[in-house]
Amino acid sequence: MEKTWRWFGKKDKIQLNMLRQIGVEGIVSALHDISNGEIWPLEAINEYKGYIESFGLRWSVVESLPVSEAIKYGGGNRDHLIENYIKSLENLGKAGITTVCYNFMPVLDWARTDLYFQWADGSSSLYFDKAKFAYFEIHILERKGAESDYTPEVLAKVDELKKTITEEEKNDLIDSIIVKTQGFVNGNIKEDDQNPVSIFKSLLALYDGIDKHQLRQNMKYFLEQIIPVCEEYGIQMCVHPDDPPFSLLGLPRIVTNEEDIDWFLNEVDNPHNGLTFCTGSLSAGLQNDVPKLAQKYAHRTKFVHLRSTNVFENGDFIEAHHLEGRGKLIEVIRIFEKENPSLPMRIDHGRLLTDDIDKGYNPGYSFLGRMLALGQIEGVIATVQNELSNK
Repeated sequence: MEKTWRWFGKKDKIQLNMLRQIGVEGIVSALHDISNGEIWPLEAINEYKGYIESFGLRWSVVESLPVSEAIKYGGGNRDHLIENYIKSLENLGKAGITTVCYNFMPVLDWARTDLYFQWADGSSSLYFDKAKFAYFEIHILERKGAESDYTPEVLAKVDELKKTITEEEKNDLIDSIIVKTQGFVNGNIKEDDQNPVSIFKSLLALYDGIDKHQLRQNMKYFLEQIIPVCEEYGIQMCVHPDDPPFSLLGLPRIVTNEEDIDWFLNEVDNPHNGLTFCTGSLSAGLQNDVPKLAQKYAHRTKFVHLRSTNVFENGDFIEAHHLEGRGKLIEVIRIFEKENPSLPMRIDHGRLLTDDIDKGYNPGYSFLGRMLALGQIEGVIATVQNELSNK
């Protein structure tokens, strides 16, 4: 596997020379300064690519070229937005950048309620607390009918939380769910927005009447429009699984399990329509046997995210150590090294270690925590490669 690293551009506090020194080979990045739906100019792509290459690295994967919300819910301007998307793909193809990771998650990209959940050793990681998320839906968003999505046990916890939660904790919850995890990913919400809850509600309203079937059809329509340019330039489109892989906020999610993956691969059965295999997102769903899925989809996988989770009986989950948890990364690496060994791979969501604190890193994207995980995974890859070469 090619060792890659998600980098957020020239404003990223982690510099490219640091990444080259720790063994990173390829960069996973995007033109973050260009608004969603706008065309990525060829000149800007080439300038960015050249900057990365000046450090002895390569721009291996675009993550991501965002799919605008109107494409997902089928708005009146979706054809114009798809035309812009196609022009951006053409320009990426002309620049020789041919792996594009994207997602088709409505409104909410990835969801966590705690960005700095403390472990006994003093490090912290991302955490999803189902009761806290339910409180957010019911009492902050005031989403109609939200109570029906939760068990009596979860609702009882919500009632208890309502009695004790402070205004500061409410603001932290809003910041964690709406602002911090969305602002640097899809641009729907920005750090300086004055009323993120109101903006978020307006985004949710756009999906009124959109069920799983309709969202699937919108994804199929999008893929059918872009596949010809992907064929022309050899671009590999690889959708990221939904994170977490179950419905949230009353919205459908359509890349959550084996049945979902089969559907989009078969409906647009083209080798340029592929999967980003994220062991973390998939492992957060108890319905998913991650190594089994890796084996089945190895040859339709274009890009790999390596992380792991532990899922608790009450539905909460936490980012696990990279060599532990339901992700079963050692087994997954063994499968990909045997079946599709040239894939770009990046470490995902590292712990926040002591010297990472106060560096201003994006949540889940610490330097030392990811460097530790990269060292662990590099050792696993070397061991697996040695096993395979000796057989």
